[in-house]
Amino acid sequence: MITLYGLPRSRSLRVSWMLEELGLDWNYHYVNFQAGEQRSEAFLALNPCGKVPALKDDDMVISESAAICLYLAEKYGPQFLPEPGTTTSALHHRWISFTTTELEQALWSMGKHRFALPEDQRIAEMIDTATWEFNQAAAIAEGWIPENGYLLGEQFSVADILLCHTLNWAVSFQQTLPEKLMNYRKRTSQRPALNSALEKEMNGKAMAKL
Repeated sequence: MITLYGLPRSRSLRVSWMLEELGLDWNYHYVNFQAGEQRSEAFLALNPCGKVPALKDDDMVISESAAICLYLAEKYGPQFLPEPGTTTSALHHRWISFTTTELEQALWSMGKHRFALPEDQRIAEMIDTATWEFNQAAAIAEGWIPENGYLLGEQFSVADILLCHTLNWAVSFQQTLPEKLMNYRKRTSQRPALNSALEKEMNGKAMAKL
């Protein structure tokens, strides 16, 4: 049995999206941050970082959204990964690295200094710096992104999940995306598995609060 520990619209949505693309049976465990569940002994035993997502697949536990998505694709859906050792695989891995280390890190800097860090650790000026960093990274991604289809052409991949989720996050942070990135975000967000993943996360949250 697969159980995903998450929080709606957080990085856990990447994993629930991957699970829905794979058509697997899985459970969603809503982690109530307002109640401090992320700091509970039970949750810290799953992820000592006290963050979501965490995934339990039978006796195996793994954290970090990119690692989880790659694990799931390797085990259950190799069609979401390019052939290892190819040029396409190299491009796929570059997109994953660039998304998480350049695009996402700038957005998370905004988030940390807006709401995530303790108030006495937040630096308002960091928002402007992070916005500049994001715009620099987005300009590079705009030069790489294809006009149509997905990152690898017709093949939808793990890298698409990570990039599209990050771009949706950017829009929610009121960042302006270049034209091709915005078009890519819109067409990739139309995949039915993303909508069903979000619905399952929201239902899981609602059920947990009953």
